[in-house]
Amino acid sequence: MLLFLLLAGVAAVTLLVVLFTPHIRRYAAGGVCMSSTRLDGKTVLITGANTGIGKETALDLATRGARVVMACRNVDKGEEAAASIRAAYAQAQVEVRELDLADTCSIRSFAHHFLRDFTHLHVLINNAGVMMCPYTKTNDGFEVHIGVNHLGHFLLTSMLVDLLKRSAPARIVVVSSLAHNFGWIRFHDLHSQGSYNSGLAYCQSKLANVLFARELARRLKGSNVTVNSVHPGTVNSDLTRHSTLMMIFFSVFSVFLKTPREGAQTTVYCAVAEELHSISGKHFSDCTPAFVAPQGRSDEAARRLWDTSCELLGIQWD
Repeated sequence: MLLFLLLAGVAAVTLLVVLFTPHIRRYAAGGVCMSSTRLDGKTVLITGANTGIGKETALDLATRGARVVMACRNVDKGEEAAASIRAAYAQAQVEVRELDLADTCSIRSFAHHFLRDFTHLHVLINNAGVMMCPYTKTNDGFEVHIGVNHLGHFLLTSMLVDLLKRSAPARIVVVSSLAHNFGWIRFHDLHSQGSYNSGLAYCQSKLANVLFARELARRLKGSNVTVNSVHPGTVNSDLTRHSTLMMIFFSVFSVFLKTPREGAQTTVYCAVAEELHSISGKHFSDCTPAFVAPQGRSDEAARRLWDTSCELLGIQWD
């Protein structure tokens, strides 16, 4: 009898999901960028643009006329993504360049070549990221989540910020996550050498993204370069590839998740929306201002993280 009731319950839930799938999908899709802004003559740089929301962001901005540089660790996959963008939009101006955010030598080389070849940069989208990886260190000895998601983008942005200023009005978009709510910056053990939890390491790096955007916006005040962070939503992408449990969860509940195109909407919104031309230091989700956890609003933590990041990277950025 118990088994019958259990099976009946599962069947009922399955039927309800099937019947209400169109409504669930509309709700799960979230906000849509309604801006029709053109980007003709503008240069956009997107990290991690070979897959997921990065690729969809590249496609959207290319259709607006932008020249899009897709900075990817895997150049072959990047070229495949670029080819699919050109197939979808024949006039797309997209090119792929190698960038490994887990290697500061690669970051410096990329930036030097970019500054040599480009005279303008109007939009920088720090999109690339890793999630729930087994304990790994970058080439420079940083724990991989804080190293790739935060420190890599911190160094890249520091090397390109003067070009952004010269190209102003310009925008920087930092892709963070709702996971920042569960993160704390462990200044005493930033690289998780004392103890390691892949989920908490990810949350720490996403909080670092929010704090970086906040502090950078403060430092760029008056430069006509804006900085905002975004939560793209829970997106059905390959970001969960390091967690079997998350992959199963995402497969079972895929109807409740955003597609990469839907997940890219807030990034695109922050990159192009006319009403955000002077908005900086904010956090967005579903193309609207979003809640920031108290630890993400701490000016003291933001300044301390800035100084710590400069020290770890061996740079000066005043």
